[in-house]
Amino acid sequence: MALDIVIDEKEFKKFVKSVESQEGYKKPIGFGIARVDRGQKNRDKILQANFPYINWNENFGSGAVFLASLQASGVEVDFGGSEFVCDVTKKFVKNAMNIFSPYLNSATGDAHKNVQVIKTLHWISQTEKLRDDFRIVFLFEDAQPKSPEAVYLKLYALSSGKAPLRSVNLSGAFGVLENVAWSIGMPIELEWLRENEIEMKLQGTFPIVESVDKFPRYLSHVIPADNTRVLDSSKVRMGAQLYPGTTVMPGASYVNFNAGTTGVVMVEGRISSSAVVGKGSDVGGGASILGVLSGTNGNPVSIGENTLLGANSVTGIPLGDGCIVDAGMAILEGTKVGILSDELKKIAEVNVGNKKLSTKKGEEICYFKGLELAGMNGLHFRQNSMTGMIMAYRSRREVKLNSDLH
Repeated sequence: MALDIVIDEKEFKKFVKSVESQEGYKKPIGFGIARVDRGQKNRDKILQANFPYINWNENFGSGAVFLASLQASGVEVDFGGSEFVCDVTKKFVKNAMNIFSPYLNSATGDAHKNVQVIKTLHWISQTEKLRDDFRIVFLFEDAQPKSPEAVYLKLYALSSGKAPLRSVNLSGAFGVLENVAWSIGMPIELEWLRENEIEMKLQGTFPIVESVDKFPRYLSHVIPADNTRVLDSSKVRMGAQLYPGTTVMPGASYVNFNAGTTGVVMVEGRISSSAVVGKGSDVGGGASILGVLSGTNGNPVSIGENTLLGANSVTGIPLGDGCIVDAGMAILEGTKVGILSDELKKIAEVNVGNKKLSTKKGEEICYFKGLELAGMNGLHFRQNSMTGMIMAYRSRREVKLNSDLH
């Protein structure tokens, strides 16, 4: 069945309302259309999904259009599951074109992104067969992803900044994705490579394999902000989130998926999965922020604003604003930290209401576990070069990034 052409915007809104009012209908929390890369040997394997545009808790009218266009094309949409994925067909594109009719005459750059997607698919369908290279994905709840397309949609939601870090369920994602060889952004099935290795190597056509992984690189899918710099594409994984103005230097730097920055940050060290770094902070060369699987007992680490992690330092507890961890130090949950009573009073002034900072009368120095100092502001962790004791002081300087570099 073909959907009738919608004449104007008023009729479009009426159509959307009628779709959303049907029994059992659910608004998707996320949806989008992707071009997928299938296995060179096994076409049923989805190696990668490229979304030109994703919708996340937005554009529900477009979602209704897409769902109705599928139903009119003979597809039975299951609203009862957490996700629904199917092929994009020429019939679906034609139906969506009919409903988007009031908006099709807008200049390409002025049209809504979802309209642009449908117009482009319509053009493609006129010149080539759509086959099964295009897939449409709907997420009706943020449950554990079941398909590679759903994983990629969630990674896009994170990397585009539409979903906050740590807000998306990615449990089991590694079990859903295929481990592939990445060659200039394109995935190649490992089984296919093995079968064709002899012929390709003798013919000089063996591809340049940059990595073997389940996740692609961030820059293969995301166009960063104009003032964001990534000096080595291998240093940022898809699913990472880089706030505009962030600089990721080469060398020992790395930003994992579901991790990143919430302000302008200098990254010369490692931001592990689930770690978040605040505005104005500097992750020094070789510094490492531990992830939830690296000794933090499952507690994600947040780094506050204007905080400095010195070169080759290790941070396994959340830090507040204006903190400094000296080079080469490791501050973990169980690390024993001494604080002089006078310094403790100064620290308490910028951490009002924190009862852990109370001192016992007559004590010159108080001792804390790293976990007890988690999330506090204004701490400067230093190591006594004579005794080796790790001490914390009230930070006496503000960390400022070089604005010319961001």
